[in-house]
Amino acid sequence: MFMFAITVRKIVFSPTACIFLLNNTAYTLTEGIFQSSFRAETIRTGLFHGVGMPHFPFKKYTHDVLQGFSVTDRLFLALRLWTILGSSTWLLFAPLSQSVVGQYSVSLAVFSSYSLILYILIFFKPDQIRHIYIVSLLLDLVFIFYLVHLEPEYRNSFFLCYYLLVLLHTLYFGRIFGLMVATLSAGLYLINLLPYWQSVHWTEIGIRIVFLYLIGFPAGIIHEKLKKDKENIENLNAQLAESIENLKAMQVKLVESEKLSALGRLTETVAHEIRNPLMSLGGFSRRLLKLLTEDSKEKQYAETIVTEVARLESILRDVLLFTSEKVGLKRGELNPVVRDAVAYFIDLYSNNQSYEIIELYSPGLPRIYLDPEQLRQCIGNLISNSIDAMPEGGTLTISTKTTVFNQIQWVSLTIKDTGRGMSKQQSELIFEPFYSTKRVGTGLGLTIIHEIMEEHRGFITADSTEEGGTSFTLFFPYQAEEEDSKTQCWQCIGCGIETDPARRCPAYPYFGRICWAIAGTMCHGKVMGTYAEKIHDCHQCPFFKRCQNPDDPEAPSCLAAAG
Repeated sequence: MFMFAITVRKIVFSPTACIFLLNNTAYTLTEGIFQSSFRAETIRTGLFHGVGMPHFPFKKYTHDVLQGFSVTDRLFLALRLWTILGSSTWLLFAPLSQSVVGQYSVSLAVFSSYSLILYILIFFKPDQIRHIYIVSLLLDLVFIFYLVHLEPEYRNSFFLCYYLLVLLHTLYFGRIFGLMVATLSAGLYLINLLPYWQSVHWTEIGIRIVFLYLIGFPAGIIHEKLKKDKENIENLNAQLAESIENLKAMQVKLVESEKLSALGRLTETVAHEIRNPLMSLGGFSRRLLKLLTEDSKEKQYAETIVTEVARLESILRDVLLFTSEKVGLKRGELNPVVRDAVAYFIDLYSNNQSYEIIELYSPGLPRIYLDPEQLRQCIGNLISNSIDAMPEGGTLTISTKTTVFNQIQWVSLTIKDTGRGMSKQQSELIFEPFYSTKRVGTGLGLTIIHEIMEEHRGFITADSTEEGGTSFTLFFPYQAEEEDSKTQCWQCIGCGIETDPARRCPAYPYFGRICWAIAGTMCHGKVMGTYAEKIHDCHQCPFFKRCQNPDDPEAPSCLAAAG
C-alpha cells in the first residue's frame, strides 16, 4: 500500500501532470461535441456573419437560454463565478509564497478555462445540460483532488469541496446519483489521505467519509420533495391553462348561443312577413304554370320561379329550425317513431325510383329521453341525403340496437346507403353550417341533426367511403327509469346547477346518474360538468365510484353531504 501511494504521488501529484490531465480531459470530453454542435449551430444560425447568413439574434437567444435555467442551474453558475472571484481575491491578499501563488494561479486558470468551455457548450446545447454537468463533475473531482494535494496537510480546508459537490449533484440529479458522487469523492479523498495513514486515526478519517453520505441522504430527500412539488405545480399550471381554455370556449359558445338566439328572435319576427309573400308567389306561379303552353319561354320562366320559391321556403324552414328554442325531452320508445318517419319520408323522397328498404329494429329497446318531432326531422334529413346519393336506386338500411361504452348504455339508430360516398376531407366538414356536397341544398341539414343530438345529450357519427356508401349513426344515452328517483350528481357534488338558471350542464336535468358520459371526461363532446372540469378525471369522482359500486360500504360519501 505504501509503495502504491508513493507511485500515485509521483504520477498524479505532480503539478505539471495534474494540469496536463485537466486540460486534456476537458478538451477530450468536449472537443467532439463542441466541434460538431458549436460549428453546426453557428453556421446554421448565422453567428459568423458570412455571405448569405442572417443576423444571429444573440440577445434573444441568450435570454431564452437563461430563462430555461432552473434554480439549481443558476446556483451552479453562481458558485463557479464566485469560486473564480473569491479565489482571485484570496490569491491577492493571502500571505502565501510566490511558488504557492504560482501553483494556485495555474490551477485557477485551468478551472476557469474548462468552466468557460463547459458553459459555452451549455449556451449552444442547452438541451444537453445534464450530460455536460456529468462531464463537469468528473473534471471538478479531478480538480478538487489536485487542490487537496497542493496543501500537504491532513487538516487542510479544500477537502470540504467534496461535500459541496455531493450536495449540489444530489439536489440536481437525485439520491442515487448523489450516493455515486459520494462514493467517488470518498475514493479520491482516501487516495489523498494515503500519505497520512500512519499519523491519523482511522475513526477521524471515517467520520469525514461518513459525512459525505450523510449529506447525500437528506439532500436526496429534498430533491425528491422538490421534484414532486415541481410536478404538482406543473400539473396545476396545466389544469389552470386547460380551465382557462374551457372558460374561453364556454364564453365563445355562450356568445354564439346568444347570437343564434337573437337571430332566432329576429327570424321569427320577420318569418311571417317573408313566408306570406313567398306562399303567394309560389301559389300564383304554380297556377300560372298550368295555364301556359308547353315549350314557351313564359312556361320556363314560371318553372324557374316555382323552383326558386320552393328553395327559399326550404332555406327559411331550415333556418327557423336551426335557431328555434329547443323543447324539453320526454321518455318514449325509439322504434315506433323511426318506423313511422321512415315510411313517410321514403314515400315523400323516392320520386317513383326503385329502392330496396331494409328495416332492422331491435325488439325490446329501453325507453329513452327524446323529442319525436325533432327525431323525425333528423330521419327525414338523413333519408333525403341517402336518396340523393343513390339517383339510380340502391339499398337503404335502417337499424336500431343497444350498445355499451363509456360505462353506460346507449340506444343507436343507423341509416346506411349504397350510393356515392364522401372523401375524407368532405367528411370532416359535413357538420359545418351551410356546407353541402349537393348542388341544391341549404347546407344546414346535418348541422341541424348535430344540434338536435346535442339537445338529446347524444351525438352523431359518419362513416363513408367514396365507393362503399355512407352510414350515419345517432347515439342516444339511456338512464334506467328507476335511477331517476335516486340521488343525482348535482345533489351529491353540490355544484348548484339546479338553482342557477344561467348555467347549463348537459347532465341536468335528465342524466344525473350517468353524468360522466354526458358532461364529464368520458363524454363524446366537450367536458362541461363543473366538477369534471376541476378534477379532469371522472374515475376519481366520488359520485362515479358510488354509482359503479352502489353496494360497497367503503364507497366515498357525497361531497355535498361531507361539506
